Amino acid sequence: MSLFSHKLRRFIAGAAILSASSVTMAAGLLTPTNGQTPTLAIKDHHVEVIVQDGLVVTTIEQRFANPNDKDLEAIYSFPLPEHASVSDFSVWIDGQPVVGEVVEKEQAKTIYEQEKAAGRETGLTEQNGYKTFDIKVFPVRAQQDTKIRFQYFQTAYVDTGVGRYVYPLEDGGVDSEQMAFWTHESAVKENFSFNLRLRSSYPVDALRVAKLKGFQVTPLSDQEWLVSYQSGATDNTEEGFTQAAENSTVPQNAPAQAAFKLDQDIVVYWRHQQGLPGSIDLITHRPDANKPGTFMLTVTPGDDLAKIEQGADWTFVLDVSGSMEGKYATLADAVAQSLTKMRPDDRFRIFAFNESAHAITRGYVQASAENVAKYSQEVAKYPVGGSTNLFKGMQSAISSLDADRSSAIILVTDGVANVGETAQKAFLKLVDSKDVRLFTFIMGNSANRPLLEAMTKRSGGFAMAVSNNDEIIGHVLQAASKMTHTAMHDVSFKFKGIKVSDMTPEPIGSLYRGEQLILMGHYHDEGTAKIEMNAKVSGQKISYSNEFEWPKQSNRHPELERLWAYHKIQQLDSLQQDFGENADTQQAITDLALQYDLVTPYTSMIVLRDEQYQQYGIKRNNRKRVANEQQAQQQRANSTITSNRVDSNSPTFKSSRPSLGGGGSAGILLLVALGMLRLSMRT
Repeated sequence: MSLFSHKLRRFIAGAAILSASSVTMAAGLLTPTNGQTPTLAIKDHHVEVIVQDGLVVTTIEQRFANPNDKDLEAIYSFPLPEHASVSDFSVWIDGQPVVGEVVEKEQAKTIYEQEKAAGRETGLTEQNGYKTFDIKVFPVRAQQDTKIRFQYFQTAYVDTGVGRYVYPLEDGGVDSEQMAFWTHESAVKENFSFNLRLRSSYPVDALRVAKLKGFQVTPLSDQEWLVSYQSGATDNTEEGFTQAAENSTVPQNAPAQAAFKLDQDIVVYWRHQQGLPGSIDLITHRPDANKPGTFMLTVTPGDDLAKIEQGADWTFVLDVSGSMEGKYATLADAVAQSLTKMRPDDRFRIFAFNESAHAITRGYVQASAENVAKYSQEVAKYPVGGSTNLFKGMQSAISSLDADRSSAIILVTDGVANVGETAQKAFLKLVDSKDVRLFTFIMGNSANRPLLEAMTKRSGGFAMAVSNNDEIIGHVLQAASKMTHTAMHDVSFKFKGIKVSDMTPEPIGSLYRGEQLILMGHYHDEGTAKIEMNAKVSGQKISYSNEFEWPKQSNRHPELERLWAYHKIQQLDSLQQDFGENADTQQAITDLALQYDLVTPYTSMIVLRDEQYQQYGIKRNNRKRVANEQQAQQQRANSTITSNRVDSNSPTFKSSRPSLGGGGSAGILLLVALGMLRLSMRT
């Protein structure tokens, strides 16, 4: 296909996308639905983040101005953060925030249209697949401001001693880079602030903000750190990285800044001190001692997995669809440099895919200097363009595997499966057909995370979601530390002395070096109970066990109820993706969502005037839940930092937990380290 044909295809696709009024390249914008009025000006955008006890709470407040002479209906769009549970969407009515309530999706649509027809204030929050939460707001009054609040919960994962938080602002850009030309203004006109407070029960020795300038880092102690960005700091649009000194203080006089643009993710990393013990941490919520409680058990194993010394086969599967244009040169450079890091007894094969798959190598080749030079040149000159036939790319890679060799597939994609086979069950069947580990780097906020994560987990590998503002080298160092060591497979848990139910994830699958395992579920008893963790390493059974207390009653973490329900819903939805939708599973998801006030494909959040909730017979369950959660968050923020470790007196793991910075080769996973690091500094 000619270069002109590629460009013509992307132009036609772009024209189709532009017909949807809600499309934008930045998050958090209020876009009029009439398709004619420009995006409303953002006057204020304030973000508050609290990371504590393994939980992350993010609260966003925004104020929009409607300078037009007529009232408008508008859509507020926000990328779905990774594994996040929405707790609140509120609209200010008569000067006060009104919390939304969750009802079934069709009922919510009907109520919203009725209220809009009556000219009354209303809002509707819906889940747009795996990509965004889309919220309609009516009316945005002429010549007035509209204020909204949005809150979500996540668990705080730490990998190889490094924690990471992403505030997602990039929206779109997958197979549609031409949209950048048509983007509406996404700058905050008056006030922008971002404040993150990290309160860790384990000592933290460094914290940094990737790429964006002007963010200030304040260590209050080795367990409490603040990150802040206020109007009056430096412009966030310059390239490069800002790294706070490990014992830095906040600058007293920050220079003036231009308007903050909501088109780049904010990525914050923190690093725990080296030498911390492997551990088990437990937090619970059980307000009624006569009813089951909810728990979150965080298992951080010690560093006792053996190194792998023998050679292996590596298959690269590279996305060369149209969305990779402008990125591919750096990706090709990364392939070239990564091949030089391979061991002499390693072999490699390289596939590229867009509408179809193409083998760049002719079968497996040894990692000789001659082959490295030859195929580095082949990758560098490969043309980029077209759609994304992910199935063809994976099918070609899996069909070429050698059963007599240890094999792994490295998949790098920033798109979705938009042509060819797209059903998740077909991908899972393909992965099941061979004994191979799949490792996936998922680039961007619009990539199909559910599909990519499902097939990666099915293979026993791991998937990493990557922001354009991420320091990719860090991700790859974490991944490389896993690939150079054995892993635990078929991980399972037994509980003795306590009844545990509704546990998620189920099944657990594999656990790699440096990974934490977070289990959630319900517990029905109290007192001392024994927990046993079983797994296989290189075919040999291993086991860890310990005993600790489960509380009769606790009120510190009400968010656990929603987080558990969210993960359970994700598990049920994954089953539907595997085996098809069915009425029983849909009803189970709907029931959980209504009970715990969650937005799903079958439920939505409706905002009404207070008197209208009563008119429609909608109980204010979410308002009560939000108030309870906010009270607990305030109490935790004002309390002394305490440890949630339950195996301090008798450690479950004899060795310290893994951390980065040690020796060892990063191996083939430098595929994205070098190239994507350069990419993040250019784009």
